[in-house]
Parts: sequence; structure tokens; C-alpha cells
Amino acid sequence: MHFSIPETESRSGDSGGSAYVAYNIHVNGVLHCRVRYSQLLGLHEQLRKEYGANVLPAFPPKKLFSLTPAEVEQRREQLEKYMQAVFRQDPLLGSSETFNSFLRRAQQETQQVPTEEVSLEVLLSNGQKVLVNVLTSDQTEDVLEAVAAKLDLPDDLIGYFSLFLVREKEDGAFSFVRKLQEFELPYVSVTSLRSQEYKIVLRKSYWDSAYDDDVMEHRVGLNLLYAQTVSDIEHGWILVTKEQHRQLKSLQEKVSKKEFLRLAQTLRHYGYLRFDACVADFPEKDCPVVVSAGNSELSLQLRLPGQQLREGSFRVTRMRCWRVTSSVPLPSGGTNSPSRGRGEVRLELAFEYLMSKDRLQWVTITSPQAIMMSICLQSMVDELMVKKSGGSIRKMLRRRVGGTLRRSDSQQAVKSPPLLESPDASREAMVKLSSKLSAVSLRGIGSPSTDASASAVHGNFAFEGIGDEDL
Repeated sequence: MHFSIPETESRSGDSGGSAYVAYNIHVNGVLHCRVRYSQLLGLHEQLRKEYGANVLPAFPPKKLFSLTPAEVEQRREQLEKYMQAVFRQDPLLGSSETFNSFLRRAQQETQQVPTEEVSLEVLLSNGQKVLVNVLTSDQTEDVLEAVAAKLDLPDDLIGYFSLFLVREKEDGAFSFVRKLQEFELPYVSVTSLRSQEYKIVLRKSYWDSAYDDDVMEHRVGLNLLYAQTVSDIEHGWILVTKEQHRQLKSLQEKVSKKEFLRLAQTLRHYGYLRFDACVADFPEKDCPVVVSAGNSELSLQLRLPGQQLREGSFRVTRMRCWRVTSSVPLPSGGTNSPSRGRGEVRLELAFEYLMSKDRLQWVTITSPQAIMMSICLQSMVDELMVKKSGGSIRKMLRRRVGGTLRRSDSQQAVKSPPLLESPDASREAMVKLSSKLSAVSLRGIGSPSTDASASAVHGNFAFEGIGDEDL
């Protein structure tokens, strides 16, 4: 997650009270909540009481007198660093109920949403709608439980799926904004965007297709994987030749879902997340690319001179580290202008890659979805480390004290998607880009612009020093 406080606002207290400075906390580049200094101080004191002062980062001190504009800006920067450090410094702090519940309450208060029962629409990958009754104050886990109950998905398979906030494009494909987290309220997150384009989608949350075997043991899990795969093929996320398409359509007509998935698992980009078109500095500056994440790699599809479509693959085990940088141009009105940073944030994902056994090179992708790409990298690394340690991602759903799992009396089946359309005849075969790797010179990542917020470098525990084999 990428926490930032890119702006402040001067606001009046309730019932005409004295004015105060509000700090706007953004998560992944989107406003999450608006809080006062005193509220963050209260969070700090509660964390210190529970975990001790030694594990907490420094908190900006109180001031006796009103702050000058320069001091407000200094405090903004200090609070931003504090929030980022709490989330990253110690897994116990960033995942604690104290930290998460503070952000949930602040989100609900900021959006002024009362606690009440509502009907929330969640989409499956094939566009099928699942309506669940939830509270506006229900956190992500609550909503995921409700969707699983409506679909009759077993409790021990819930951990294989997640809820994602997406923007539905004109062609029906989804542009992924972020995976919904435990510190947010899904109903508030999607309605606060005030656009019908934004939806909540259920999708599998793991990368290694070996885990498909666990999910396919149950009818509902099988249907969810099947619907997702058909949708990915239809939108061109999975690369299919004409012959493979013919075989898939034959299996689909026979309703041989397991065999369909077994064949799909052998296809390029099976189970990948595809991002919107963006720009990279590989293999040359300002190169238009389409990025996909999956199978422990980032794939960059690009069109080189001569209009030939190429693909460059970057394995996460060869990324020494990565970071996301957000640059915000300063307005002419000063640092505390109300319009500061809105609609002008430039996001970059940069990773240091082992091109050969003795040569590291930075590769930079400029995209509004850079933070989502970073989250995908981290989750792929986490999954690799769990597998390397001999563990399993199979998770039993956590039960909170006093919590109940609400099950609807009426169960909803997952509908089978329509038959696959014929493949696009104009779709070109992908060619490996290994010949281009040696042509790119080593360079360092540039410094952020005048007003920028750069998250700390993410070290990669799955990094391996390997040889000169082709990527």
C-alpha cells in the first residue's frame, strides 16, 4: 500500500467552531480520509500503549502556537512519513486492528456515511452480479464473507479470493484500481467515487496455478475459475492461437470445465492481471507498452519500429528492489492551495533488474496503476517465499470475537459464460525480446520533482543472483 498526505485543508469546526488544519490521507493515490493532527496523535498514543515506544517511528511534536504555512507543510511531510513508516516498519503495526479500525472510522466520518444496512453489488469476472446485504460500516472481510455465503463458497476456499476495486471500461473489460484492504469499508470506497464506472469485483488472489487444484475441488470454486478464465480470453488477456481457441471452444461446448482449465493453464498469460496502456523507458525512452503481471513476472508488450509486436519478461526473482514515486507539480498559489495535487499526480514504478550476472539496470514504468503493479510484485514475492519455506497459502477464515457469518437462505449459483467468440484474426504472435536486453545502457533512477513523495525502496527477499540465461 502507498500512503501519502499530498494536501492539507483549512476547515471550520462543528457549529462554527474555530478553524483547524485537516490532513488528507490518500491510499494508492485516492483520498481515503481527512483527519486532524489530534486524531493522529491519539492513534500514535494508542499504538504506543499496545506495542511500546521502541517499535514506533517518531511522531511530530505538538506546538504551543498556531502554525505558520511553512510549519503546516513541515508537519504534513512528517505525518506522511509517519503513516508510511507505521505501515512498513513492523507487520504487526500495519496489520493491527488499532491501525485498521482508525482508518475505517476516519473513512466513514470523512464521507459522512451513516451506519445502516444496504444492498451492495459485487461482480464476478464474467459480469454476473451478486447482491449482498451488508452494513455500510462492514470491512472488506465482512463483505467477502457475505459474497462467499451467497455463492455457497466453502469457508476454507475464501482465502483464495479477494475483492478488487475496478473501473469498467466501454468494452466491458476491467481496469484494476486496487485490491480492497482491511482498513477500508468497501461500500464507502466504491460510492465515494461517485461514478457508475467503479465496481467491486471478485477474483482469485493467488498467482501460482498449482493452487487451482485446491479451488477446483469444489463446484463453486471451479465455476469461479472457469468464468474468470473465459473472460480473460475474451478480453485478450490470455494469448491464444487459432488452434488452441478451437480446442477450448470444443471443451466449452462439452461443458468440460476442468479440461478447459487444464488447457488454459498451458497458455501464455494465464492468470495474469493486465493493466492499461502506459509508457516505459525500456527498451527506449517513452516506449508505449502494455504491462501484465503474473507467474512471478512483469510482462511488457510493445510495438517496435516495423510494427512488430514484441514482449519483454521481467522475473521478480531478478528484481533486486523496486519503488513507486509520485510527483505532484506545485501550483502557483503555494503549498496549501486547495487544488494542490488534484488530478496532476504522476506515478512511476521503477525496479532494479539483473540483466546479466554482473549488470543491474533500472527500468521505469509510468502509469496511473503503478501502485497496483507494485502491490502485485509484493504479493508474488510473498507467495514465492511462502512456497520456498514449505508453507501453503490455504487460509482458514479468521473469526472475530462476537462476529457471525451471515448466510442467505437463497444460494446463488455461478452461471456459465457464453461460448468463446472467434479469435481476433489481426492478433499477432508474440516474440521474445531477449535480443534487446544488451542494447540498453545502465542508468540510475532520476530524482523526484520539486514536490514529490517517494515511498521507500522495497527490498526483494526472493531476489536470486543468477546467470546470463535468456529472460
